[in-house]
Amino acid sequence: MKNTRRFPIKMPKWEDIILYEDTHLLVVNKPPFISTLDDRQGDDFNMLRIAKEKYGDIQVCHRLDKETSGVLVYAKTPEIYREVAIAFEKREVDKTYHAVIEGNHRFEKLKIDLPILNLGNKNVKIDKTRGKDALTYFNSLHYFQHYTLIECKPITGKMHQIRIHLASQLAAIVGDIAYGGKPLYLSEIKKKGYSLSKGKEEQPLIKRFALHAKALRIQIQGENHLFEAPYPKDFEVLLRNLERYDS
Repeated sequence: MKNTRRFPIKMPKWEDIILYEDTHLLVVNKPPFISTLDDRQGDDFNMLRIAKEKYGDIQVCHRLDKETSGVLVYAKTPEIYREVAIAFEKREVDKTYHAVIEGNHRFEKLKIDLPILNLGNKNVKIDKTRGKDALTYFNSLHYFQHYTLIECKPITGKMHQIRIHLASQLAAIVGDIAYGGKPLYLSEIKKKGYSLSKGKEEQPLIKRFALHAKALRIQIQGENHLFEAPYPKDFEVLLRNLERYDS
């Protein structure tokens, strides 16, 4: 029996997720299943509130989806917050995401330029008439038999942009149910020797959509910064099993 329910993970120690810190900036490797800001459900456990408890007056400079892991930047001063916000607005920030998608797709500087319409309540759709400009580039990094590890470089920053642009290419992210993706189970790729104890439900190899904010490059106060976030454990487990059983 397979179980498709989503489960949160335990919050790591704060010091273990810090990627960079100085008097102006704080950069962390955001764990999955934790909102960046307050969500509509009123959950007070989010990345901004956690940081404020430790640093006081601090602001988060951009947003990652709740299930997305990876590079998240905070500003410790209003001046740095404005500078970073302007850099995002002017598209001067180089953002790199990694995703595992369904199917064997050979993307080489694939340009997806499809407008996205925000319908509200975290719902978006491709709409060439009413949508706002959205541009993403995709490159394949590693091929498995039935899945592909890809690099995603969003130029704009629309809600769910990477996810819906991939879905438009029939290349949904593993586990992204909202955009046509399906959970991936070990039993689907390990054809021999797989067994499950009686009465137990099989869990997906990754209990979220497989999207990770891998790197972010930005210039702040004239200094170039490159922040890189290692894969979290669940993403590593997914890739390790694909390498072993789907190569």
